Amino acid sequence: MTPVLFRRAPRATLTLVALAALALGGCDSGADPGSASATGPLVLVPGGPGEANRTLSAEDAQAQRDDDDTPNSADVSYARMMIEHHAQALELTELAPERAESAKLKALAERISAAQGPEIDAMRAWLKEHGRPGKSGAHEHAPMPGMATEAQVKKLRAAKGAAFDQLFLTLMITHHEGAITMATDVKGQGNNIRIEEMADDVVAQQTSEINRMRSML
Repeated sequence: MTPVLFRRAPRATLTLVALAALALGGCDSGADPGSASATGPLVLVPGGPGEANRTLSAEDAQAQRDDDDTPNSADVSYARMMIEHHAQALELTELAPERAESAKLKALAERISAAQGPEIDAMRAWLKEHGRPGKSGAHEHAPMPGMATEAQVKKLRAAKGAAFDQLFLTLMITHHEGAITMATDVKGQGNNIRIEEMADDVVAQQTSEINRMRSML
């Protein structure tokens, strides 16, 4: 049976390669009719520098690919951008204790801060673990969805009492909706399991907080 070259590729691509190998094996008139069904197609996995290539069954090659959650550019960009996104949420919530009128809003702001501070630390640790700089370069990404403008932040800083509460809720709902958009995008584009887990947490937690804030308007 002729081995099929295996390279790192999306899971769907690997599956197609394996299926193609099976089809080719079935068309080989010189092959043992029972051998293909017994062993399945073979996949050639190139070795690293100085290492020999390896031949695996399609099943073993697929399992190896499924276990590979090497971060891609979408994972790294998400972590970098979400650090900045969360940082603005902390900037907004730190105004609540002195400027908000509603005790309920003050408690909400405290919960948001308590959740997003550790999430920033976790994403910074993830970037460090994978040898990626903690900050993105200039012009690396488009404006992030949901971010308040400088003028909006300035207006919030100047507000107090009921006016502060109304503006805070409006800005933070939009901010949370932007974070959910980013998290949803990386779940479809990223490859790293840890980033996917963090994105799931953002979607679940911030959806709940959006519902709570809407009830307070």
